[in-house]
Amino acid sequence: MKRKVIVTCAVTGASALTSNSRYVPITPKQIADEIVNAAKAGAAIAHVHVRDPQTGAPSSDLDLYEETVDRVRSSAIDIVLNLTGGPGAGYDPPVEDGGEIVCVVSPAKRTQHIVQLRPEVCTLDVATMNFGSRAIVNTPTHLKFMAARMVAAGVKPELEVFDLGHLRLALQLQKEGHLPTPSLFQFCLGIPGGAPANTEAMLLMRSMVEAGTTWSAFGISRAQFPMAAQSIILGGHVRVGLEDNLFLSEGELSPGNAPLVERACAIVDSLGCSVATPKEARELLSLTAR
Repeated sequence: MKRKVIVTCAVTGASALTSNSRYVPITPKQIADEIVNAAKAGAAIAHVHVRDPQTGAPSSDLDLYEETVDRVRSSAIDIVLNLTGGPGAGYDPPVEDGGEIVCVVSPAKRTQHIVQLRPEVCTLDVATMNFGSRAIVNTPTHLKFMAARMVAAGVKPELEVFDLGHLRLALQLQKEGHLPTPSLFQFCLGIPGGAPANTEAMLLMRSMVEAGTTWSAFGISRAQFPMAAQSIILGGHVRVGLEDNLFLSEGELSPGNAPLVERACAIVDSLGCSVATPKEARELLSLTAR
């Protein structure tokens, strides 16, 4: 039988919205519509952030998450929802004493939308690192608290690791019983401050997890499709979407998420594998549909 490969679509992300692409969805309706289109194109999982409908800026507003999730759940499509647990980790200390310090949000607030809306999957960033012009901070204490809240809500954490030290920490927390097993890892490659998007980094990360561990990987920008292909070849699953890359090819903006998903599915097929349906993804990840 052909190996089933899960395609995740990260539809909008939490980066500051720029004028680089008019296709990045902003409102709950636009985000939900993009999730539906991604599902029709072959995505089994949708990774979801929300944005301020007026400004397009990243948001953590519970009402925006609720409206987006309700719209998807009331649609006719089947897809596994994966809500982000990442926002709120930003830390931006001033250069000089006396300046305003932007602090990390409490782990309870960061997981409020996950506990209330109970998606099948959510992300847990096992990462303290430089991220753009600031840092993101996820201490072991916060990670343990957030993981416990996720598990208690019946949600499977997807462990986001951006570098080797993050993966080592995740494995240690798993060994100590703070993270559920079997785990789902996401190797996040190419983000400035983290591991590069290349074969060597992916191979090393894969070598650190036990045989049979379910993992996925993605590269950002022009590395999106090469890393998708490399992940499939090495036995992983894939993630694409406008959160990570805006282009179908050099100079050609993707008019939405669906074309990126279609390209990923074509890569899966061309490498002799089969695109997993949402039902098959649930079986691979030991999930129960909501």
